[in-house]
Amino acid sequence: MTYIDLNSDVGESFGNWVMGDDAAIFTSVSSANVACGFHAGDPSGIAQTCRDAVSAGVAIGAHVGYRDLAGFGRRFLDCSATELADDVLYQLGALQALARAAGSNIKYVKPHGALYNTIVHHEVHAQAVVDAVKSFGEDLPVLLLPGSVALTKAEHAGLRPVAEAFADRNYNPDGTLVSRREANAVLHDSAQVTENMIRLASDGTLKAIDGSVIQMPAESICVHGDTAGSVAMAAAVRAGLESAGVQIKSFV
Repeated sequence: MTYIDLNSDVGESFGNWVMGDDAAIFTSVSSANVACGFHAGDPSGIAQTCRDAVSAGVAIGAHVGYRDLAGFGRRFLDCSATELADDVLYQLGALQALARAAGSNIKYVKPHGALYNTIVHHEVHAQAVVDAVKSFGEDLPVLLLPGSVALTKAEHAGLRPVAEAFADRNYNPDGTLVSRREANAVLHDSAQVTENMIRLASDGTLKAIDGSVIQMPAESICVHGDTAGSVAMAAAVRAGLESAGVQIKSFV
């Protein structure tokens, strides 16, 4: 690859509870997955994140999730397709208003947490998310795991499917993410993570947790903004990719 996108989950602070350093992470990434208030974030915090993203020239994406503030959106919600589609559309509308007030617009959609992982395989919820994005009317790209059901459905609906990889997460041999319930789900070694991402950008592969090599045809790399050392990790990944001749640029 000559270029690749770096994205990060942001806008997740709530009241006095501060999560991550959005302004700092924007010095490294090219796309911002902004919380929409259902798994995290409050209106004032989300609005400030949008303003910071615009100032940094970072694309704003809607980080939609299950309605689960208490569980940070990491719990499956057994809701109907209609309820989920309405919830996603509601989140898109809320973030669009705040992004527009900051001088921009939503450029793409990335589901969060349990919703992201569920629609890798869950036909009904995957279709609900795609239907909501389509009904929003802007034909927004959808950012998801390679091979997921939702990416296929997005493409069939005329939306742009964008596959991503996670810099700081371990993978199972089938290409899915190791559950956060497992102790080794998250990677913390910046040198290892950077090496992995250079391999990804160079030949489209990653090493799974068992040491096997898996195909990972990704247009974007996620560097989480809410983990310890995330700002330094993002900076290291960007520097490593640029040193390898890979330009950082948003896919939108």
